[in-house]
Amino acid sequence: MPLETPARPRNSSEPELSLPPPFTPVRLREFGDAFEHAVTVAPEHGAGTLVYVGRFDLTEFAVVVEPDEPLAQARRVFYAGMVALADALSSYALPETSVTIGWPDSISVNLGLVGGGRLGWPRGTSEHEVPQWLVFGAMIRTVSMTGAEPGLNPLVTALEEEGFTEGLSNHVVESFSRHFMLAIDSWQEKGFGAVANDYLARLPIVKGVRRDIDDNGDLLLRRMGKVDVERDALLPRLADPSWRDPVTKGPRA
Repeated sequence: MPLETPARPRNSSEPELSLPPPFTPVRLREFGDAFEHAVTVAPEHGAGTLVYVGRFDLTEFAVVVEPDEPLAQARRVFYAGMVALADALSSYALPETSVTIGWPDSISVNLGLVGGGRLGWPRGTSEHEVPQWLVFGAMIRTVSMTGAEPGLNPLVTALEEEGFTEGLSNHVVESFSRHFMLAIDSWQEKGFGAVANDYLARLPIVKGVRRDIDDNGDLLLRRMGKVDVERDALLPRLADPSWRDPVTKGPRA
């Protein structure tokens, strides 16, 4: 899953992010959509393009990668993105803070939903064809804008309510980029199993159930005392992110 891309000059008016090579930042205004913009520019700008939106209430960004596997297998880069996103949040969390993943795409802090990830690829690409690009996008609620009293809905939260420092958005993006590179390096050196193990460790524990990720990204469930293997297909879940409100286009409240 290489990320190499030719270096491109940055717009001097953009605030600098501390990103490792080969990432190149593209900043959008508050009304921008990082995921949609990354999908649009991916064919031209290529791997390493990291689009982010300058907002105080949300951390919103998307990164372009250029896979070297057929789509069915390359789609597993979604798991590397989710691991990196969870690790990025954990690196800024207070001690004992729980950062968990709800399969396949949501992120919760202390059991409260804060956002999640999504994946895009070129339309018309067959499962057996190597896609020109993939886009992993993420959105995390940093400040609640509902006006509701904090803690009123324990299933929904924001980073500010969980003790994270203010002005964290850029730091989360920077941390994600570094953890994403680590996940990709681990994949290349040890195989996808290393990424899968890190991802599965972030899921809530279910007693008597062993979980694995298939070569096509599906979740496999083996229950104690049963021979049959249950399968949760990844592809249908990616079509409709569980954490995203289709009206507000942000994390569900």
